[in-house]
Amino acid sequence: MRKYRFGSREIQSDDPSFPAAVEAAYKNKNSVRAECLCNPPACLPMYVTKQNDRYILKRMPNTGEGHASGCDSYESPATLSGLGQVLGSAIKEDPDSGLVTLKFDFSLSKAAGRAPPAPSDKQGDTVKTDGTRLTLRGTLHYLWDQAGLTRWMPGMVGKRSWSLVRHYLLEAARDKTGKGFDSFERLLYIPEPFQAEKKSEIAQRRITRLLPAVAQSKGPRKLMIAIGEIKALEPSRYGYKIIFKHLPDYPFMLNEDIYNRLKKRFSSELEVWQGLQQSHLISISTFSLGTTHVASIEEIALMNVTENWIPFEGMLDKVLIDAMTEDHQRFTKGLRYNMPASKPLACLSALDTTPPTAMYIVQPGSGEEHEAELNELIDSSTQSSWLWVVENGEMPLLPRAH
Repeated sequence: MRKYRFGSREIQSDDPSFPAAVEAAYKNKNSVRAECLCNPPACLPMYVTKQNDRYILKRMPNTGEGHASGCDSYESPATLSGLGQVLGSAIKEDPDSGLVTLKFDFSLSKAAGRAPPAPSDKQGDTVKTDGTRLTLRGTLHYLWDQAGLTRWMPGMVGKRSWSLVRHYLLEAARDKTGKGFDSFERLLYIPEPFQAEKKSEIAQRRITRLLPAVAQSKGPRKLMIAIGEIKALEPSRYGYKIIFKHLPDYPFMLNEDIYNRLKKRFSSELEVWQGLQQSHLISISTFSLGTTHVASIEEIALMNVTENWIPFEGMLDKVLIDAMTEDHQRFTKGLRYNMPASKPLACLSALDTTPPTAMYIVQPGSGEEHEAELNELIDSSTQSSWLWVVENGEMPLLPRAH
């Protein structure tokens, strides 16, 4: 259990008086900051937010690296992943209000007659974003990170399910705001776990949830954001459709153009999904509903996750994640956000070492520029480093706890 200080009083998180202390800190508008005592002699400031009827203690912005690696508030350095590129610009956290403001580089409305955009995060000869706004993929990475789904401990084996994933994603979206919306959670549609005996109830809840995306007689069409696990991607009468695993009776439609570009841009993700039967393929998409209430996708991005719902980029990522999982080690997964695949990042941060160990994979044919950028990243990091240069042969021994 963690120990916190409220003014001159120190309280364990399992103390019966702890919830009242957190509530009091919130009602006093955080005039006296709670402090986390996980990593003495440091006393790291915290703040309190309210979500529905719950009071939640959160770390202050940019302090995650200072917490002990076993603390719930610990966060790997933002510079080791794509988070560092968007933090403070596309993502701004306000401890006074408890809100996080997001800036998107994709539209949440569609004017009549406008062609749909290309599948999100297209990699080619042009630059789509300067990092000041979140791409669709970057948004999915941020939510996954905020939901704690990039963090792994041995005790989690067999305990993650779609129901849990959905719950934490919606909770993570609740205190996020931005231009045109006061709660990101209201923009999100994430299918609830399907139960055949409750099919009608689930359909009614879906209809209510999707009402904001129904086309209006005048003005631009409002878009919502869907996150789901893809079960099938197949032809329909006038194009193609996505069947989500927990939404068997309500397909999301794609026209032929966006389907063809999706296959090209996310060919690697689709190939991995087809080859690894135990993995999951997650999509995030903007969509609208016509007057017939048929869902049509406007923009989409894909992400592979393991059977334990940990994101991975390719087979080498998966091999390392599996090795760490089988070795019963704690770790966090680094995500790219807006960063292109050509840029180096830490695949994992091993949390059982002191300090934590940033784990890098050097892909075959990476080149001198990539090597120079990787060396700069390693030199600037406060973490220890572990390097798997694939061209040199077998994976090195995993970091040992100390």
